[in-house]
Amino acid sequence: MNTTARSRPSAATDIDVLRVFCAGDGRFGNALGVVRDGRTRPDEASRQALAKELGFSETVFVDDPERGDVDIYTPGVRLPFAGHPLVGTAWLLDLEVVCPPAGEVWARGDGEFTWIGARAEWAPPRTLRRYGSAAEVDALDVPDPGEWIYAWAWEDEAAGRIRARAFPGRGDGIDEDEATGAAALLLTAELGRALNITQGRGSQILTAPGPDGVIELGGRVLLERTLTLTP
Repeated sequence: MNTTARSRPSAATDIDVLRVFCAGDGRFGNALGVVRDGRTRPDEASRQALAKELGFSETVFVDDPERGDVDIYTPGVRLPFAGHPLVGTAWLLDLEVVCPPAGEVWARGDGEFTWIGARAEWAPPRTLRRYGSAAEVDALDVPDPGEWIYAWAWEDEAAGRIRARAFPGRGDGIDEDEATGAAALLLTAELGRALNITQGRGSQILTAPGPDGVIELGGRVLLERTLTLTP
């Protein structure tokens, strides 16, 4: 992408707003903005400005829908990889492959779930902090900005059920992340087993280790609304 291009949007921008990793009853999930036509925001500056304006945990810009090329932003930074944007975009565009800067990510649908296969080393660093009980995780206050913390505890270790909360610590207005695929990948890699994670207010993330270091990450996705922003 040409980062020296003009920083003003070139046309009206349509944004699909999804909720990714919803609970079984359709509630919760992490909000995601998807700009299907990345040409309307042609450079990093205009994309970062839109991601900040929307205020979602992440916003995705689709640069090539046939190849699945995507560009991911938080309100403050560009990301090479993030889980919930890739699951959401794969579902929305019915893609078999999604290509963020980190690498090629295969996707598949399985009933009500959409899955991607990714590597834990693609995920940005996170502090995985274990607690003694789900009640302790529930009682946590939002920490001061600084460290990216994924707080978790077993709800049912035999069944692989986990309670988690995520605190990005970036100081960008996202004090707590409702559902975090990248952190779920890291936790799955550390524990070496399939997980059923309840995060945030009640979002559900499923993971399953696969061959060659690939971990599958899955969840439900819903389309909430479509926005149109004019230049």
